[in-house]
Order: sequence, then structure tokens, then C-alpha cells
Amino acid sequence: MRLFQVLLATATGLCAAASAQSITRSRISQGFAAIHTADLKRDLEYLTSPALQGRLSLENGSEEAAHWIAKEFQRAGLKPLNGSYLQPVRVIRFETDRAASGITVRRNGAAETFKALDAAGSFPRNVEASGAVVFAGFGITAPELDYDDYAGIDAHGKIVLIFDHEPQENDPHSRFNGKGSTRYAGTYAKALNAQRHGAIGVLLTAEPNRQHLSNAERLAKVRNPAQRARIASQALADGAVTIPVFNIGEKIAGDLLDGQAKALQSAIDAKLEPQSKELPGVKIDLKVVNSSVREGTTYNVAGLIEGSDPRLNGETVIFSAHYDHDGPAPDGSYYPGADDNGSGTVGVVELARAFAKNYIKPRRSLLFLVFAAEERGLLGSYYYVAHPLRPLEKTRAEINFDMIGRDETPSRQTEGVIDIAADT
Repeated sequence: MRLFQVLLATATGLCAAASAQSITRSRISQGFAAIHTADLKRDLEYLTSPALQGRLSLENGSEEAAHWIAKEFQRAGLKPLNGSYLQPVRVIRFETDRAASGITVRRNGAAETFKALDAAGSFPRNVEASGAVVFAGFGITAPELDYDDYAGIDAHGKIVLIFDHEPQENDPHSRFNGKGSTRYAGTYAKALNAQRHGAIGVLLTAEPNRQHLSNAERLAKVRNPAQRARIASQALADGAVTIPVFNIGEKIAGDLLDGQAKALQSAIDAKLEPQSKELPGVKIDLKVVNSSVREGTTYNVAGLIEGSDPRLNGETVIFSAHYDHDGPAPDGSYYPGADDNGSGTVGVVELARAFAKNYIKPRRSLLFLVFAAEERGLLGSYYYVAHPLRPLEKTRAEINFDMIGRDETPSRQTEGVIDIAADT
């Protein structure tokens, strides 16, 4: 009898689950059925067409793409926020004069100057700075992780030398999110932290014990890396970072650390204890000269589907992508950016159409958000976080679509960067 009751309860549960699945399918079936490969292909061919010239931010192709996304959101019936689908983002575009920019290391009465690619800096205005140097580990202050590279050192008025990424990144048990990354791993966060501690400049170098490619090594795998390096840089006009950052080669960093770079990283990783220190007798001059600077407006594009539950529709789930790419190439061609990130853009637009077609709406509100100027440093994303259209404290999830237009077959660009399982 007891076995029969268990079987009956199990069967009842399975029937309930099947019924719930059926109801769920019926809630989304109209929108789901409206997703068509042909639509995605048509939209992607438009975004990558010669008329849009690779959608470089502040160029006509980028503006046309933004207005196209806005028009599609309007056609789908999404609601604008603050009266518009377009969120203006003021951006500075600048080209660094590499021959005039660089660093000079002064030590023991000797001076040596380094320029790109050994020491490559970019900053949206001309700047010169000189100061003593402190080594600040990974440049991280994370109170919740009980870790601070700036504890015990004075960076005020000085230039900080820091490693890229973060400690213990090969340790699955590290409190720095195991083998994942935390929000402290990026250059933007490191520059802001150095600035908060009074630094006047940052020297960033690849961590010496890494088990991955450095940024320079990774970019060397990209087709026409020399041409891509010539694409103008961009920064937010009201960006928070106000000090220059130079990427320097490992040899320069190793010499500054008297050949102890590997040992210093190993010591940090061993016990997750900072090894920061002043570099006595070292002074560095930083210089950034720009050959051209101009300010303009690009746009994030946003449309809303309001949630159906009055108690929950103040909460937000974001579906996002970025629509910009690298624009014209110096040889007269252009970078179409089909995968990066035309594919994610058309995916988000198609999802917006699909959700809008469903008669029953989700309980929480859905924000479809397509960012500008991602390729130049996540600028549209940073701008949105600083100027959110929906309250961040009530944003429950952010689902980002980037490069969804290809399979995961290993290629020259993935070798040494990411391991792809044979059954992917």
C-alpha cells in the first residue's frame, strides 16, 4: 500500500510538472514561434553591409545602427524610457601620437625612454606626470575579501606598478571567485583604485606566472593586429578615470622589480598576502601626446516591456548586447563585425520582438538594452551603470549576448586562450 502511495505521489508530481511545462510553453509559444532564422540573417546582413562601414562609434554607420535598433523596438511595441529609445553618451575620440608619447625610467643616474609597443599609453587629453614608483601587487582593494594591495604603502603623488588580472586565478578554491574573475580584475577598476589612493599614473604589466596569454599575446593572434592597433581610442567625456595608464612590457617591469616579479607574484598567490613596496631610487616620467581629439555623441538604445505583476514590475531583467564594432580599416576595407557583435545585436532585437508578441507578459519588467562603444572599453555599459534608466538596486539579472553567431570550433584565435571541449 505504501509503495502504491509513493508511486501515486510521484505520478501526480510528474503530471503537475508536465502541466506546468505546458502552461509555460503556452505563455511563450506565440513569441517563440515568431523567431525565424531568416529574420536574423536579414538583420545581420543589414548591420554588416558596406553602408554601415563597421559601426565604429561616432561614425555615421554607428548612428544609423542605433536608429535602426530604436525603430525596431518601436515597431515591436516596446516602451521608450524618458521619452526616447536613445540614451545619449558623450564620448571623446582621440588618437595617440606614439612617437611623442612614452615613459622615461630614471634610476641610478641613468635614464632610458620607452615608447609603444614597449610602453603604450592612452588618455583623452595631453598629460605629463613625474613621480617615484611603488609596486602595488595587483592594484586591488577588496575589503569583503580581506585583501588590500595598498595596505602599508603610500601611493599619493606616485606612479604605481601593478600586475594585470588578480591573485590565485588558477586556484579553484581561491576566495577571488576560484578560477573565475571578480569585478577587481579589469584595468578600469585598477585605475580607479590607484586614483583613490592618490596615484598620478599607472604602469600595468602582464602577471609573470600567468597560465594564459597576455593581452599583447592574445591580440597578436587577431587578423591584422597592426591595423587594428591604429584604430582611434575613445573615452567617456565624463569618465571617472583621471590618471593615465601605460601598458608596459614584461622586461621593463622585471627590471624595475630587480628580477623579482615571478617571486613577488608567487608570494602573493601562496598566502593571499600583499607584497607591495616602494621602489627606491626609481623615478618615472609619463607623457601622453594626442595628434587629434574630438568629442561627440553616440547612443545606447533601450526599450521596455512592462511586467504584468503590479508588485514585481518595478524589478528589471536586462537583455543586452553591443552594436558597435571597429569601423573602416586603414587599407580601405572595413571590419563588418558580423559575430562581434552584429550577432548579439540581432539576437536581442529578435528576442524583443518575440517577448512583445506574447499575450501574457512576464511578471517582472524586461529591458532590452543595446550598448554603444563597447569595443573602445565598455563605454556604453559604464555610462548606463552611472546613469541607469531603471533602478540598479531593483535590477535582478543582466543577460548579455556577445558573439553568438559562431560555433565553438577551435581556431588560431582560441589556441592558448580558451579550452574547447571536443563535444561542444
